[in-house]
Order: sequence, then structure tokens, then C-alpha cells
Amino acid sequence: MKDFGMEEMLAMQRALQDKYKDKWEPICTATGKNKLLWMIGETGEVIDIVKKHGADAAVSDPELRSRLVEELADVLMYYNDVLLCYGISPEELGRSYREKFTRNMTRWEDPES
Repeated sequence: MKDFGMEEMLAMQRALQDKYKDKWEPICTATGKNKLLWMIGETGEVIDIVKKHGADAAVSDPELRSRLVEELADVLMYYNDVLLCYGISPEELGRSYREKFTRNMTRWEDPES
């Protein structure tokens, strides 16, 4: 199976936004905050599954796992809306992610070792 990357997700999210542009709030900086809040709400639904059923069940029970993955997909959909609202490209995000990764790889090292 092919990797599911940022460009594909953003294209799919743009298509959804275009299809429902007359029903949903627009994708722009003014609505970015709302998209973040919706994303946090969806994250809460992910947490509820783990909290109510336990982490092991969320992984091993096929029905719970399916719900967990679906809620995570919702989180990603709103995450991609946020990227669209603020005009963040996959390249820009990738560059920042790589820089942060590099800093984190040495952040907690003992300076005397």
C-alpha cells in the first residue's frame, strides 16, 4: 500500500471544502481558530475511547480499533483544515518538523557525557 502523505490529505481536504463551501464556514485565517477547536474536540473523542475501554482494548478489539482510527482520521481532517486556513504547505511543515526533530534529538542529552 502506498504511503498516505500530506499532499494527498490536503488535496482531499480541499476537495471536501470546495464541495461544501456553501454549507461550511470558509477556509481562511479568520476561521483557523474554529478549526483548531474542532480538532481538539475530535482529539477528545479519541481520548474517550482509550479512557473508557483501556489502551489495550482500543488496540486489540477490532470494533474499538476501527472507531479509534476513524476518530484519528477526523483529527487529521481538521488538522488539514488548519493547514489550509493558514496557508501552510507540506514543504514548510516538513522543514519545520525536521528542524524540531533535530533539536529534540539532543535536547535532553547530558552535557557532560
